[in-house]
Amino acid sequence: MNNHKIYHQLHIQATPDKVFAAISEPSHLENWWPLRCSGTPMKDAIYNFNFTEAYNWFGQVTDIVENQYFKIKMTESDSEWNPTSLSFQLKTQEVGTLLEFCHKGWKANTSEFRKTSFCWAQLLFGLKQYLEKGVVIPFEERS
Repeated sequence: MNNHKIYHQLHIQATPDKVFAAISEPSHLENWWPLRCSGTPMKDAIYNFNFTEAYNWFGQVTDIVENQYFKIKMTESDSEWNPTSLSFQLKTQEVGTLLEFCHKGWKANTSEFRKTSFCWAQLLFGLKQYLEKGVVIPFEERS
């Protein structure tokens, strides 16, 4: 069963359109997640998430509504990530945006699952720093 999920929620002091751009546009994604990225924010588009030559992964956009949510199903990655999907839900707040993140479809609570949960917490903090303060953590320092 693929019932293990990673959840994170954070408030970002930025408008939903800025958060949406940061989670869906390759030039922004490169500032907080992969080393290099390509793709187009539209349904069925293929994204390339390149971390290193050994970790050159792909995912497909399964659902997208501008400034509301962005969902990707991993298609070519490692064996534990392949059946998984990522979703970024945005909710407008009085000040800023609430980001609800979910990484679902994990087969088991493995070491990779637990490590990935920790990494997502750090990466999402990097996203927050990027949007609120313009800080880009060098790729080599991201977990």
